[in-house]
Amino acid sequence: MSKAIYIASSESNSGKSIVTLGLMNILLGTIRKIAYFKPVIRDSPDNRKDINIETMIDHFELDTLYEDCYSFTYSELLRLRGEGNHSFVIDSIINKYKRLEDTHDFVLVDGMDFEGEGASFEFSSNVDIAKNLSIPLILVAKGSGYTPAEITRNVLSTMQILREREVPLLAVIANKLDPSKIEELQNLFAHSLSKRVLTSIIPYSQQLSSPTMKEIAEGVNGKVLFGQSYLSNPVDHFIVGAMQLQNCLTHLDENTLIVTPGDRGDIILAMIQANLSKNYPKVAGLVFSGGLTPDEPIIKLLEGLETLVPMVQVETGTFETVNKVASVKSRIYPENKLKIDFAIAAFEKNTDTVALVDKIATSQSKGITPRMFQYQLVKRARLAKKHIVLPEGSDPRILEAAGKLLKQEVVRLTILGKKDEIEASLLKLNIELDEKNVNIINPVDSPLLPAYISTLYELRKSKNVNMDMATDFMKDGAYFGTMMVYKGDADGMVSGAINTTQHTIRPALQFIKTRPGVSTVSSVFFMCLEDRVIVFGDCAVIPKPTSDQLADIAISSAESSIMFGIEPRIAMLSYSSGASGTGEEVEKVRRATELVKQRRPDLPVEGPIQYDAAVDPIVGKQKLPNSKVAGQATVLIFPDLNTGNNTYKAVQRETGAVAIGPMLQGLNKPVNDLSRGCTVDDIFNTVVITAIQAQQTKI
Repeated sequence: MSKAIYIASSESNSGKSIVTLGLMNILLGTIRKIAYFKPVIRDSPDNRKDINIETMIDHFELDTLYEDCYSFTYSELLRLRGEGNHSFVIDSIINKYKRLEDTHDFVLVDGMDFEGEGASFEFSSNVDIAKNLSIPLILVAKGSGYTPAEITRNVLSTMQILREREVPLLAVIANKLDPSKIEELQNLFAHSLSKRVLTSIIPYSQQLSSPTMKEIAEGVNGKVLFGQSYLSNPVDHFIVGAMQLQNCLTHLDENTLIVTPGDRGDIILAMIQANLSKNYPKVAGLVFSGGLTPDEPIIKLLEGLETLVPMVQVETGTFETVNKVASVKSRIYPENKLKIDFAIAAFEKNTDTVALVDKIATSQSKGITPRMFQYQLVKRARLAKKHIVLPEGSDPRILEAAGKLLKQEVVRLTILGKKDEIEASLLKLNIELDEKNVNIINPVDSPLLPAYISTLYELRKSKNVNMDMATDFMKDGAYFGTMMVYKGDADGMVSGAINTTQHTIRPALQFIKTRPGVSTVSSVFFMCLEDRVIVFGDCAVIPKPTSDQLADIAISSAESSIMFGIEPRIAMLSYSSGASGTGEEVEKVRRATELVKQRRPDLPVEGPIQYDAAVDPIVGKQKLPNSKVAGQATVLIFPDLNTGNNTYKAVQRETGAVAIGPMLQGLNKPVNDLSRGCTVDDIFNTVVITAIQAQQTKI
């Protein structure tokens, strides 16, 4: 059974890194421990680490050391092959690969890249390595610059070489193809290639093909003067700003780089203004040629601005600088999270990932890792893209998470707030939102406002809410967002990055209310430990639950665990186990346990039980030898909020566990609360679980 896959292309600029990133992402969703191995890396003139290895280790948080991820540099390979040490090269690669294979469930092997001459030698080396490692291969075929017929001929020729060398081919992925030619190539592949070989086609993407200002600055050997925070700006076009100002403005397209002599203060200031103007497209950056620095008054002006445009100075003349800019190729590097996310999304959107994973023979590992759990959540959320409202559009974390959610096509969004302020923040953060899947609404001037006010008044007039009060309430984002969910204009809401828990939950309790048969709104955290996911409840809502409330919390938490694919085994936690202890708090837990057994005899539950006895099989067997829950609990119910909140934070900090939540449970429709100290990833995960909850909502 193979524990690896080899990814290779037969020529340069195929975009192989998109496939490598995408495949690693889907494999980490099903396999517990994966290593990345690149047998031969490119030489770096300044001894910098290989960008591919750094990106994979950093983005996917792999546990392998950088030095273990490769065997040779390209120059070392050439020297050893030239000296007739081919056997030594192969043996060394096999030894390093085997060390990774022995300590991991799967190894993703990334073939040699092609740069300059020697493509034939490099592809031959890739085939040779795959053959000696005895692992199957995925071929990445370059689509740009070729007709579908030419691509098919190239693939068939490569497949013949692989057959002759007895290297199994699992899949062919054509990348960077003109979207208008996809259907033609699909038909040719279906007619010409073996049905045993999976095929997919990834269309050309300007966003993935455009270099960033960081890459431009490095490519022209430039010095960054301003706009260091915006070096991730993509460069789709470039022009020479040596013409008159009015003519320069007419040549601006979206994400244009302007190469101009450093003394052209008129061009410099005009480009900054154009970038801020709604009437002109976004400017990617400026490069000052000729070693010239803007005059002192211009520098002083620039220093006083919060410029959104990177400005780079070079010593070379304009003509030479333009040639260097034109030769810069886009690459994916660790800091460019947006491009990484976009690459992964492009791969998953255009590839039958289920068939591909099924095709790759893998060893099955026990347990589930945090990344597996998160991957499976995102996959489930995508099955039916739900509409989630985010009331706190003024928070940059919300906007960053929104960008990530939309790029991965997880949900549709409504963001509440002042549109001009949100658009200014998006520009400052260098975030572009997919307009087809996002609405920006200001509750104060929304056409929905009058109907929402009337609805709230009718729902709450018996509680002494008059029309003026209803109007004031509905201008608040949390109330407006909750009403969107109540009226069916959104499927769920996530709030709390700015608002308190009480502010988030209160409107939901007032008119969304609890599900039939549920009297207690509570919360759970999904605690993603190294090898499993367990559920903690309640750690966020009810300070001192009664026995009845604890029973409600336990049943709701078990149902939540089932919803997310975790088999519930409930531990009702206390400071004693079984019949060993007495006291008011122990009796409360004992009574709650009995209520759970009465209400839901189908749910395995144990209580009172101590934490160690609940999760440690050895301790559990010692303290409660006949229990079906002790030592293997998956749902842990804490006796009060003080214990639960502190325990989840202690486990999170001390073990490195990922805590996803809190997820509110018991409401008719999903509304979830964030911590005010939440990260972008916390917001992302909470929106995902809200979308899954919305898929389960039946009313």
